[in-house]
Amino acid sequence: MPSETIKLAAKFKLKNPPNGLDGLFQTYREIVNTLITHAHENNITSFYRLKKETYKKLRKEYSELPSHYLYTACQMATAIYKSYRKRKKKEKAKGKPAFKKEVIMLDDHLFKLDLKGEVKLSTPGGRVSLEFYPARYHEKFRGWKVGQAWLVKTSKGVFVNVVFSKEVEVGEAKSFVGVDLNENNVTLSLPDGEFVQVITHEREIRTGYYVKRRKIQKKLKAGKRREKLLEKYGGREKNRLNDLYHKIANKIVELAEEYGGIALEDLTNIRESIRYSAEMNGRLHRWSFRKLQSIIEYKAKLRGVSVVFVDPAYTSSRCPVCGGKLSPNGYRGVKCECGFEADRDVVGSWNIRLRALKMWGVSVPPESHPMKMGGWKVGRNDVYKSYG
Repeated sequence: MPSETIKLAAKFKLKNPPNGLDGLFQTYREIVNTLITHAHENNITSFYRLKKETYKKLRKEYSELPSHYLYTACQMATAIYKSYRKRKKKEKAKGKPAFKKEVIMLDDHLFKLDLKGEVKLSTPGGRVSLEFYPARYHEKFRGWKVGQAWLVKTSKGVFVNVVFSKEVEVGEAKSFVGVDLNENNVTLSLPDGEFVQVITHEREIRTGYYVKRRKIQKKLKAGKRREKLLEKYGGREKNRLNDLYHKIANKIVELAEEYGGIALEDLTNIRESIRYSAEMNGRLHRWSFRKLQSIIEYKAKLRGVSVVFVDPAYTSSRCPVCGGKLSPNGYRGVKCECGFEADRDVVGSWNIRLRALKMWGVSVPPESHPMKMGGWKVGRNDVYKSYG
């Protein structure tokens, strides 16, 4: 069986972090900003060149600091400057790039994690042991490889955010379940010809919290109370959606286990292509489709289910029977000259599954014609199972 690497991040909140960490955050921020300035003034996007030109000077100036903090600071500075350049080209960045966050990147030389409740951190005064609050979900990472981490200071405390990785065996797919993600539902096309629609109500959840935040912003123009309320409702929205995403992903993977494969749309650059009304743009930019996809992907691979990504172009506007262009047919409906009629979300999931099969080397419509060309109608009431 072929193997793949799964990567997941987990948060560990520190108990009683020492005051000395404040100085470490400040020093690290100073170093990163020095490196960003050098990169900006000399147009450097290479980590190796930036390290080569600055390391000796910084090592002399910060001799008490473990050397690997300089390595990770170079990585941070390079990433920030590259991001700044991209935003500058799109006219989305002004002034000079700067690093203002309370974040320190850690590599495996700077920390050691014990899942029983301890993090050992390298500091200018030597290695210190820091306790964290253990959580039940931490247990699933036993046996996983510990990768890069970030020391993060927020209003809620100091955290160590760690990336874990694990090699998993993924079986060969017998067929694929096509998954069409939408603002308010997820529609699945199963290999047996059945369709499943999961009603998510995500749009209502997001809109509700968006309206709450707008009311707070209009009522309270500034101040700590405003920030606290915005953070409170932002956290509630995030937690509610995370719970929803995990439930949806579990249902999809459960249905796909029988077939061994899941097909998703490659939505990597979809935000750049969104050109609708201001209201629609705002809604789509608040929609975390990529997060849901990543949860589906890792849960599937943990169960040995293969995941493929297909081209999303025209999945809801091409007939899955003859390949012709579909036209509107009432609310959310589409029809084709060949006689095919269906809900547009059904069409999307169907075409996603067909594209995965085509990538797999299987002949699919319109090259093959496994069904009658005329009078083919998929009705909402007779084909959907609904969960949620």
